[in-house]
Amino acid sequence: MVRDFFGNIILDFAIAFGVILGGALIGGLAAFLIGKAPILEMMDLAKKLKIWAIVAAIGGTFDTINNFERSFVNGATIEIFKQLTYIFVAISGANTAMLIIHWLTQENLN
Repeated sequence: MVRDFFGNIILDFAIAFGVILGGALIGGLAAFLIGKAPILEMMDLAKKLKIWAIVAAIGGTFDTINNFERSFVNGATIEIFKQLTYIFVAISGANTAMLIIHWLTQENLN
């Protein structure tokens, strides 16, 4: 049970991180191929992919909302904590990848 929880935390972080980093790098390559500025496109793509990276990492928003509902009805506060932790870790993974893209491109994060 605990192993599954920590395994899911690592997976959620890695998935969100990979969606941002991979999408921005491959998108930057595609921008180069069509004659656009890859550095500018990488940061723009990373910003656009952020919410999708979080959703992909937590397995879709409907599962999370369903788990919240069941936890509130059944009074299982540990499950609420788990779901909030998964969301927080996914956001952390996406933000870490955004910082790396920022470091590579030296573009503003805003």
